[in-house]
Amino acid sequence: MAKKNVEISVEEKLRALYDLQIIDSRLDEIRNTRGELPIEVEDLEIEIQGLEKRAEKFQAEIKEQNDEINTKKEVMSHSASLIEKYKSQQDNVRNNKEFEALDKEIEFQELEIQLADKKIKGFSANIEMKNVTFEDLNTKISELKNHLKFKKEELEDLVSETQKEEDYLIEKSKEFAAKIDERLLASYSRIRNNSTTGLAVVGLERGAPKGSFFTLPPQKQMEIAQRKKIIIDEHSGKILVDDDLVNEENERMKDIIKF
Repeated sequence: MAKKNVEISVEEKLRALYDLQIIDSRLDEIRNTRGELPIEVEDLEIEIQGLEKRAEKFQAEIKEQNDEINTKKEVMSHSASLIEKYKSQQDNVRNNKEFEALDKEIEFQELEIQLADKKIKGFSANIEMKNVTFEDLNTKISELKNHLKFKKEELEDLVSETQKEEDYLIEKSKEFAAKIDERLLASYSRIRNNSTTGLAVVGLERGAPKGSFFTLPPQKQMEIAQRKKIIIDEHSGKILVDDDLVNEENERMKDIIKF
C-alpha cells in the first residue's frame, strides 16, 4: 500500500527550516575556522601544476635542441667522410677539370661543416639558457611543494579536530532537509547561497529581522508570531520567524548539535 503524504502545518515547516538553519550555521562555523587555508592549498596546487607544465615544455625544447645538435653532428661526420673520399679521388684524376670539380665538392662539404658547426653553437647557447630557466623552475617547484606540504599538514590538523563533528552535522543536515518539501527547501538554499552570512531563516531583534535595521510594523510582527504562513522579509529576502520559536528551537537543538 502506497505511503500517504502527510501534510505538515506552516509552524512545523518553520520549525524544520529554523532547525536546519541551526545545523547549517554550525557547519559554516566549523568550515570558517579553516580560514583561507583551503583556498591557499588549492592556489598552490594550481601554481605548481602550471610551473610543472612550463618545466615539461622546457624539457621538451631542450631535448629537441639536443636532437638537432646530434643531427648536425651527423651532417658534419658525413661531410668529413665525403671530403676524405674526394681528396682520395683527386689523387687519381685524369685532368684538371675533374680535379677542380672534386675541389668544388670539397669546398661545398667544408661549408656544410661550418654551417652545421654554427648551428650547433646556436643550439648549445639556447640549451644553456633553457637549462638555467629549467633549473630555476625546478627549484621554484620544489620550494612550492614544500610549502604546500606544510599548508596541507596545517589544514589536515584543523580538519581532523572537527571532522567527526562535521560528518555528523552533514548527516543531520540531510536528515532535517528531508523533512522539508522540495520547493521550500529550494527557496531556503537559494536565500542561503545569496547571503554573505549563510543565513536564510532569522528571528527578530527589537522588531527588526536579525542583521537588518528595518523595523517591521507591529501588524507584520503579529503575523510572524501567528505562524500561519511563510513570511519573507522584503528588504533582506530572508524567511522570518518569531522570538519564541527561535528560543524554543535553540534550546531543543542543543542536544542534537552538541558534540
